[in-house]
Amino acid sequence: MTNGQTGARLPRLARIFRGTASLAAISVAFSMAFTALPEQAVAQTFSFNNVSIEGNQRIEPGTILSYAGIARGAPVSAAELNDAYQRIVASGLFETVEILPQGNTLVIRVVEYPTVNRIAFEGNRRIKDEDLAAIVRSQPRRVYSPSMAEQDAQSIADAYTQQGRISARVTPKLIRRSENRVDLVYEIFEGGVTEIERIGFVGNQAYSDGRLRRVLETKQAGLLRAIIRSDTYIEDRIAFDRQLLQDFYASRGYVDFRITGVNSELAQERDAYFVTFNIEEGQQFNFGNISVESDLAEVNVPLFRDALTVKPGKVYSPSVVENQIARLERLAVEEGLQFVRIEPRVTRNERNLTLDVSFQLTRGPRIFVERIDIEGNTTTLDRVIRRQFDTAEGDPFNPRAIRQSAERIRALGYFSDAQVDAREGSTPQQVIVDVNVTEQPTGSIGFGGSYSTTSGIGASISFGETNFLGRGQALSLGVNTASSSSSYNFNFVEPYFLGRDLAFGLGASYRETDNEYAEFDTRRGQFRPSFSFPISENGRLSLRYTLGYSDIRNTEDGDAGQVIRAEEEDGARFDSSLGYTFSYDTRRTGLNPNAGVLLEFGQDLGGVGGDTTFIKTNVRAIAQTRVWNEEITLRASFEGGALNYSSGSSRVTDRYLLSDSTLRGFEYGGIGPREYSAADDVDDSLGGDYYAVARFEAEFPLGLPEEYGISGGLFYDMGSVWGLEDSTVNSTTNDVLYQDFSLRHVVGFSILWDSALGPLRLDFSKALKKEKRDKEQNFSFTISTDF
Repeated sequence: MTNGQTGARLPRLARIFRGTASLAAISVAFSMAFTALPEQAVAQTFSFNNVSIEGNQRIEPGTILSYAGIARGAPVSAAELNDAYQRIVASGLFETVEILPQGNTLVIRVVEYPTVNRIAFEGNRRIKDEDLAAIVRSQPRRVYSPSMAEQDAQSIADAYTQQGRISARVTPKLIRRSENRVDLVYEIFEGGVTEIERIGFVGNQAYSDGRLRRVLETKQAGLLRAIIRSDTYIEDRIAFDRQLLQDFYASRGYVDFRITGVNSELAQERDAYFVTFNIEEGQQFNFGNISVESDLAEVNVPLFRDALTVKPGKVYSPSVVENQIARLERLAVEEGLQFVRIEPRVTRNERNLTLDVSFQLTRGPRIFVERIDIEGNTTTLDRVIRRQFDTAEGDPFNPRAIRQSAERIRALGYFSDAQVDAREGSTPQQVIVDVNVTEQPTGSIGFGGSYSTTSGIGASISFGETNFLGRGQALSLGVNTASSSSSYNFNFVEPYFLGRDLAFGLGASYRETDNEYAEFDTRRGQFRPSFSFPISENGRLSLRYTLGYSDIRNTEDGDAGQVIRAEEEDGARFDSSLGYTFSYDTRRTGLNPNAGVLLEFGQDLGGVGGDTTFIKTNVRAIAQTRVWNEEITLRASFEGGALNYSSGSSRVTDRYLLSDSTLRGFEYGGIGPREYSAADDVDDSLGGDYYAVARFEAEFPLGLPEEYGISGGLFYDMGSVWGLEDSTVNSTTNDVLYQDFSLRHVVGFSILWDSALGPLRLDFSKALKKEKRDKEQNFSFTISTDF
C-alpha cells in the first residue's frame, strides 16, 4: 500500500496527536488504533515533502522543527510522529499542539503559551508584595509556565506555613490581555495562625514541665497571642528547641540525656497543635578526678595542672571542659609550644556517678591558616569581623579557636546569619577559613511620650546605632523634654581602639530642671571620656576623666530652706576628676550555670583642676543562684558610697539621693538628711555624703500558665543615707534631721511580667522601720533588668 492509498486513514490517526494528553494515554490510543488496521499497516512508514507550521507568533518555525526532529523526505513511522509530538509538548512553550499528516504535507498547529504581562498578589496582608515577589520564579515578560506557577503557589504557601498558617491556600489565576498576554494573579487565602495550645513533656523527673518550657524558644499560646508570635507552630523552631533541651541537660551533668521523639498533634479544628517531647533524662554526673598528662618532653605537666580551675565534685558540663581546654591552649601558646593539641579523655564511674577527665597534651598536625576570606558584608568593614579571630594568616590552625571566633561574630548582633567554615588550602598543610555573613539592621530611632508626677508631660526622641558606619562602633543620641525638665545625651564607644581589646568611650550629657515639685532649679552637665580593658579572665578595669558642671538656681521663687539657699550662693561650679572602676564578673564564665557573682569597686578623685578636691567611692556586690530544681531564684546585693571633700563642700547636686530602684518603699530622696521647718514651710531633701543598701529577694512561679510570663517575688530591703559636713549644717537655723546612720527596713512582694514590651516589674512595699519625715512610696512600676 502506498502513502497515497493510506492518506484516507491518516487524518483519523492524526487526531491522536492533539492537545496535551499524557504519554500513557497516547500509547494506549495508538495500540487501539493499530489493532483496527490491517496487519500490514503496523510497520508502515511514510514521508513528507512539506512541513507546514501554523499558529506560532513568537517562536520561529525552525525552532519548532528542531523540537520535532523530522526531516523532509525521510521515512517516518507512527511511533516517531508520537515522539515528535512529545518533544514539542515537553518544550513548555505551547499551550496546545496538533500534528496532522495531510498527504505529503505534515501540518503542525500550535498555540503558544502567553507572555506574562505582570504578576500580582491578592488577599495577602501578613506578607508584603515585595517579599512574595522575591519568592516566586515566574517573571513579567517571560513565557507563562503552568508548572512554574504551581511551584510558585506552593512556595508562597510554604512561606505562610513558616508563620504558622498551615491552612493557607494559594491559587494562580490568569487574566487574558491583548496580543497573547496575561496577568498572572496569585489569589491567597492566608488562613489563621495555628498556635501551640500545649507543650508537654514525658519522662522528666528532675525538672518540672514549667522549667523546661522556659528553656524552649517555642511558647504556648497566652494572653498576648495577637502580639507574641513564638506560640505559632514552626517545624524549624521545634528542631532548634530539641537542641536547646539537649544543651540544657548536658550543662547540668545529664550526659545520657536524649530525646526519643517529638509528637506534634493537630487539633481536629486545625487551629492548634499539641506538642509533646518524649525524653530520657538519665543520671546526673559530677566531675571526678581531674588530671593532665603528656608524653611531650617540652611540656611542664605541673604547670598545666595548676592552670585548671575545675575541681572534683562540681556538676559535669561540656562547656566547662571546653573552657579548660581553651585555658590550656592559651598557656601552651604563652609557653611557646606550637601544634600542641589538648584532647579530653572521659572515664565513667557508674558506681559513684562521676566522670574522670584527663586532659591529654599531644602533638597535633602541622597545619597553618593560609588566609581568612570574608563574604556577604556590604556595610560592615572586614576588619570588624577579622578582629574577632585570635588566629591570623600564617598561624597554626586551631579548630576550637575558629569555633570560638565564629561565636564571637554571631554575638556581635550585626548579622542575622554567620557561617564560618574551614577548607583545604593550596596545600594539604594549609587551610582557608571562609566567613559568610548576612547583615541585618543595627540602627534604631525612637519617639515617645511620657507623663510623671514629678516631670509632667514629656516627649523624647532617640537614635541608636550599634555598628556605626560599619566600623563596629556604638553611637547614641537622645533628647527628652518635659514641662519641668529637659535633658540631652550623647554616647560613643569604639570597642577596639587602635586595633586592640581596648574600648574607648565618650559621653556627654546636659540636664536642666524647672521643678514644679521642688523649691529650686538646677543645671547639670557632664563630659566623660573613658577607656576599658580586660585584666583577667573575669576582671575588667575602666579608667575615666570627668568634667562636671552644676548650678543651683531660683531658690527665691520657692520656699527653699537655708541650706539650699547657701549652696546657691556658691554659684556655678566645675568639678574635674580622674576615676577608675574594677569589675569582676563570673555570670557567664562561672562553673555553675545557675549562679554568678558581680563585684565592682570604683573611685573618682577630684582636684585635677576644677573648683573642689574630693574622693568619691562606690562599691557594689551581687550574687544569684537558683534552688529547688531551678524553680526559685535567690538574689542578694549590696551597694554603698562615700563622698569626702578636702577642699570645697558637697552640695545637693553632688550628694547621694536614693531612688526606688536602689531602696524600694521610698520616693526619690525620700530618706536621709533633710532640712525641716513647719513654721517656714520648709521640707528639703538634702541627700547624704554616705549611703549603704542591702537587698534580698526571691523570685518564684505563681502557678499561672507559663505562657503568661508572670511570676512573683518577695523582697526585704534595708538601707540608710547619712552624713553632712558641719559647714552645711551650721548655715541654717532650721532643723536638719537624720544626719546620723539609721537603717530603714522594707518588705514587700513583686509581680514580674515578661511582656512583649520588655520585663516589667510591679513592687508593693511596706516600711517596717522608718523615720517620721521620710517619704514613703508603697507602689512602684519599673522595667526590670538582670544584674
